Amino acid sequence: MGENIFDRQNKLIGKDATEKLRKSSVALFGLGGVGGAALEGLLRAGVGHVAVFDGDKVNPSNRNRQLLATEQTTGALKTSAAKQRAKSINPDIVVSEFPVFYTPENSGEFDLSQYDYIIDAIDMVSAKIELIMRADECSVPIISCMGTGNKLDATAFEVSDISKTSVCPLCRVMRRELSKRGIKKLKVVYSKEAPRTPLGEDKRTPSSISFVPNVAGLILAGEVIKDIIRE
Repeated sequence: MGENIFDRQNKLIGKDATEKLRKSSVALFGLGGVGGAALEGLLRAGVGHVAVFDGDKVNPSNRNRQLLATEQTTGALKTSAAKQRAKSINPDIVVSEFPVFYTPENSGEFDLSQYDYIIDAIDMVSAKIELIMRADECSVPIISCMGTGNKLDATAFEVSDISKTSVCPLCRVMRRELSKRGIKKLKVVYSKEAPRTPLGEDKRTPSSISFVPNVAGLILAGEVIKDIIRE
């Protein structure tokens, strides 16, 4: 008998849980360093359907930290690179591509209620807030990644509710803005490491290294997978 992709996983969580993942649908917003690693975790665990949202293309500066960024994918849409990688690992996965930047202006075009879980790996604050509010309206569970730029300590990430976060400047902004909108709870992955000041003259573009955003992305995927099989 030949080996199955999920033989080792089934020894850990059982075939019923793997089947539950196969029947699940996850929407992933953002395919950068965090989102690409989150996708990797989802597809290798056997999530059956992943909808990927990102309007960006792969560029050379992505290659230091983004799993989807290679010499071969440079210039390609990130959603296309995501589908190609997903199919190369698990041919049975269904990937829905949405090569757009999710914004408050176009948010009404997408039906979030069809998904079992939503992952927010978006950089833009206004888009994050809109996505979180839409998920709340649809009663679809969502997990949101906070800042990973200007960080060097991948062991400083924690999973928490937004109300219990500290140190992270993005968490502070999100707590305030979500409170204004009546959002009381939000599961997040955030870092307790104080952000570093980027070197060089360009202080506005965040610095980043290979392992930090990827660790955050895998934590996101892990939380989604555990929540799905726990239900």
